[in-house]
Amino acid sequence: MARHGGRGWNSKVLGAALGVTLLAAGASVWTAQADAVGGTSPKVKTSATPGSAVKPVAMTIVHASDKGARGVNITIDDGPDPEWTPQVLDVLREYGVKATFCMVGTQAQAHPDLVKQVVAAGHRLCDHSVSHDTTMDKKSEAYQSQQILDAERMITQASGGVRPMYYRAPGGAFTPYSRKLAASRGMRPLGWNVDSKDFERPGTDAIVATVQQELPGGPTVLFHDAGGDRSQTVEALRRILPWLKEQGYSFGFPVR
Repeated sequence: MARHGGRGWNSKVLGAALGVTLLAAGASVWTAQADAVGGTSPKVKTSATPGSAVKPVAMTIVHASDKGARGVNITIDDGPDPEWTPQVLDVLREYGVKATFCMVGTQAQAHPDLVKQVVAAGHRLCDHSVSHDTTMDKKSEAYQSQQILDAERMITQASGGVRPMYYRAPGGAFTPYSRKLAASRGMRPLGWNVDSKDFERPGTDAIVATVQQELPGGPTVLFHDAGGDRSQTVEALRRILPWLKEQGYSFGFPVR
């Protein structure tokens, strides 16, 4: 998600993550993989899914859609949330749209049933760190590693073995190290072109107008399904998705 003021949501997630971080400190099989990233050729053989291989991907931040020039990537951040994620899923299903859900590790761990619903509906998963710390780019490499790899583990376990395909840094706080680490784990760094500003709850009309005005700048659109009342997001999606179809856009996923 984009950087925002008033990080009450971030503070809550950071608090919830503290216990998880302490418990996960001994999970060296995950953090130790960061050692392989320090060199020019990461060699990571283990996987979040037992028995499956990890295929490294490009470490550049992706924005493009696999549907080409008229493709749009719908991305949903900060969940899953028991109130809002099901409503977002209902709207996406109503219009036959597949999206990429960028999940916070502690949220995924708390609501594995919702993670499984997202996967069962044909959507893709994205690692959005353990605790949504928008200052990650100012922290140590060890901290970045813990946030990325522990979230990967939490999301994969919650999904029943389906790995996240992307990594989106909270607030866009990427570093060369975090991008290289994520890419070595098969998670393409994921940016956005259109910040719908739905997190600020400016009103449904404003959210719709922002997307319509900024879409010519690129195909990846940012929405949220957690962090507070997301009713405006749900209604905005209900208006934006059919409008996009009327304009001749198709819905895809970020390229890998």
